[in-house]
This record gives sequence, C-alpha cells and structure tokens, in this order.
Amino acid sequence: MAKASKRVNVTFPVTLLEELRTHVPRRERNEFIVEATEKLLKQIRLKKVLEDLRREPAWSDEDHPDLMTVEDVNHYVRQLRETALPRSWDEIVNEAEQSG
Repeated sequence: MAKASKRVNVTFPVTLLEELRTHVPRRERNEFIVEATEKLLKQIRLKKVLEDLRREPAWSDEDHPDLMTVEDVNHYVRQLRETALPRSWDEIVNEAEQSG
C-alpha cells in the first residue's frame, strides 16, 4: 500500500536549488528531498533521545552492581549466549523441527 502524500510549497535559496538541479535529475528530485528530510529527522530524533538519556539515564550502576566492569559484562553476555543460543548443529536442527 502506498503512503499517503501531500504536496507542499518549499522555498530554496537560489544557489542550493541550482546545485540540486545540477546533481539530481528532474524526476528524482522529489525522492531525493524526501529521503534527505527523513535522514535529517532521524538524526534529530536520535539527538533528542541521547539528550534525554543524559538528563535521565536508562541505566543505573546501583541497579546493576554485578555489571560494573568490562569483565562483568563479558561474563554476563557469555552466559546469555550459552543459555539462549543452541550450541550445536543438532540442537539447531532439533529446535527448527520442534517449532514447525
């Protein structure tokens, strides 16, 4: 299903518009502008999330005293991998057969 679209009127500085016309073919300009806008909005949203996390971190050392060092984190990740992931090809095949 196609996304709903709406036409807008945008004013560009003359030199920027000339450069756009030089580098982007006429029939590709709309898509180029939409993609550039999406990319910049994604950066803005990410920056906001990071700023919010600086003000109110999602992680507290007090909540996770068992993960204070790199070694602690490595041990934790290793345990997750060992318990969550199959360790042999037979286990992978068996899991696939059981799930359908």
